[in-house]
Amino acid sequence: MQHSNSAPALPLAGVRVLDLSRVLAGPMCAMALADLGADVIKVEHPARGDDTRDWGVRIGARNTSYFNSANRNKRAITLDLQTEAGMKLARELAAISDVVIQNFKVGGAEKLGLGYEQLREVNPRLVYCSISGYARFTPEAGRPGYDLVVQGESGVMATNGEAGQGPLKFGVAAVDMFTGMYSAQAILAALYARHTTGEGRHVQMALYDCGLMITSYYGMEALLKAGDPPKFGNAHPSIVPYGVFEAADGPLVITVGNNGQFQRFCREVIGRPEWAEDERFATNTARSAHRDILLAEVRQALARFTRAELLARLTAAQIPCGEVFGMLEALQSERTAQAGLLHRFDDSEAGPQAVLAPPYALDGQRMPVRRAPPHLGEHNREVFADLLRLDDDTIAGLQAQGVI
Repeated sequence: MQHSNSAPALPLAGVRVLDLSRVLAGPMCAMALADLGADVIKVEHPARGDDTRDWGVRIGARNTSYFNSANRNKRAITLDLQTEAGMKLARELAAISDVVIQNFKVGGAEKLGLGYEQLREVNPRLVYCSISGYARFTPEAGRPGYDLVVQGESGVMATNGEAGQGPLKFGVAAVDMFTGMYSAQAILAALYARHTTGEGRHVQMALYDCGLMITSYYGMEALLKAGDPPKFGNAHPSIVPYGVFEAADGPLVITVGNNGQFQRFCREVIGRPEWAEDERFATNTARSAHRDILLAEVRQALARFTRAELLARLTAAQIPCGEVFGMLEALQSERTAQAGLLHRFDDSEAGPQAVLAPPYALDGQRMPVRRAPPHLGEHNREVFADLLRLDDDTIAGLQAQGVI
């Protein structure tokens, strides 16, 4: 990637987002828009804040590792939406926003006067995103949505783990994260359409819908075979040898993707040219049919080499490969540093901290971390004074009443 000393142009500069969401799917969606340059105003309860301010490793007084992972590049305000004054201020902010994101239970936003039809009356150009557990036009619309529940219901858990192992969840909240990204895509499409129509849209997303999307090619295979595909753990269901293997001193990934690579793997990497001539292993289809025999031999052969030796041989033979790092090892690797994927900053409460940088790069420049994850209510005065023109006495009164 080429780097420039000048600040990159932010494609969503000038777009204002009112983020009424909490926990992960909605905040991830809002953060994606913030990373691309939108001014995202995160609204939290004055006392509780976002639920995730109490999840993970504590950072300062009210931030955590979990909260910080989904809230970079945002401004944070507090509003008690159960009060009339809080609802009024939220409506005033929605009236001057381009996007609203919410993940209340179905019907919850409407009770607060913050539903799509209610806000559309004051802002016809508003792109409004509702995130729920299940599609709003189904009998389960009122059910709350939780990542782990949907991982089970969507069949995602059935794809993970080794043969014979029971259901296994992803290590991260994959359904929430995918839902956040899908939601951001839909919001961007609605913003694009607004240039032509002049009107906003109601984007309606559901965790279950997005969870089912994660089944992808496994889902298609299940339909074609009228049954669940077998589990292969770290191996590939149809390419052999392909997966995680143990060298003498640790794991590495080896992906022998075609017959030519297998020939080089046998002759140049592990010194077993007779396998290259064996009809049982001549094609990938044949290797898949004899995978148990071949993989047992491959594992034994690889265990004779160190990881560094194998990586050098595989690279020379033009076979894709890589080390298997621990999470901290990956985050602290030279590869991560060279790509500029960690942003370090000084937190006023907790001292030196880091967050991941946005994955988006445009014209050779990574989108920057413009704002560290905010403290609870950090930008109250800034937002209420600058955007809603409230004076100091009014803001102080709202704070005294517990509205902010």
